[in-house]
Amino acid sequence: MTSRAARVHCFPRDARLARRVAARAGLACAKIRVHRFPDGESMPLVASAPGKNAILVRALDGQGANLFDTLLAADALRRAGARRVTLVAPYLPYMRQDKVFRPGEPISQRVIGDLLGRSFDRVITVEPHLHRIARLGEVVACQADSITAAPAIAEWVKRNRRDSLVAGPDAESRSWIESIARQADTASAVGVKHRDSDRRVRVRFAALARRSRAIIVDDIASSGATLAAAARALRTRGIAAIDVIVVHAIFAPGAIARIRRAGVRRIISCDTIRHPTNAISIAPLLAAALERKT
Repeated sequence: MTSRAARVHCFPRDARLARRVAARAGLACAKIRVHRFPDGESMPLVASAPGKNAILVRALDGQGANLFDTLLAADALRRAGARRVTLVAPYLPYMRQDKVFRPGEPISQRVIGDLLGRSFDRVITVEPHLHRIARLGEVVACQADSITAAPAIAEWVKRNRRDSLVAGPDAESRSWIESIARQADTASAVGVKHRDSDRRVRVRFAALARRSRAIIVDDIASSGATLAAAARALRTRGIAAIDVIVVHAIFAPGAIARIRRAGVRRIISCDTIRHPTNAISIAPLLAAALERKT
């Protein structure tokens, strides 16, 4: 169980999700203020007692500033009296680069993992983009927990689109897609993806279960190219109504329009990153992870 000496902390931008997590866990929630210096540097300020066990809820999307503010906040919480600091990072960036593909590249996954491991006692995240490693703990140098959004997505499908085919864009998503479909009591399909560049993707599906509706489910939507290609491929297979669910709503400029041009009716996301498409809350899953013994 989560200790009553614990307190949830958040930056203003993450307040909505942090409050939901805190309410589920039965904990108080306090905001971290940020002072901005004239040259643009930031200084997080812990305004209230952090508790012996401080929990920082922080979405790490963006261009790196969020990550650095998060590391500074961990130091501030410890100096304010926290003995243990847990990072709840619903979205964990820089996970895709897990090896050197071409000479001169970094392994950003290892760099971020080392930084977080030095600053936090525990890291909890949702659906990190892991390919060649089995566990988040192999990357983050502290106790690290990766939780799946599958139950929350399946519950939404069950309530709203129960008769839909749940489709994944590539083979890497097979077990995850099949789990969602099984929990939602519906059929599933997985495509074959070929990526020519960041924005040029081809997807094809083999024979599909007889359905007139489909929901494409993916962990991250950035350029929208994969989701658009998957939607076009499903339409060639006779699927008339297509929706999209993504866990992490990155959505680079033009992504939403690209997906809609491919014939997608509705785009929804989990609230790991604040976005107008948020319709599925992962707060219950995060609170349950906090409740589990560490």
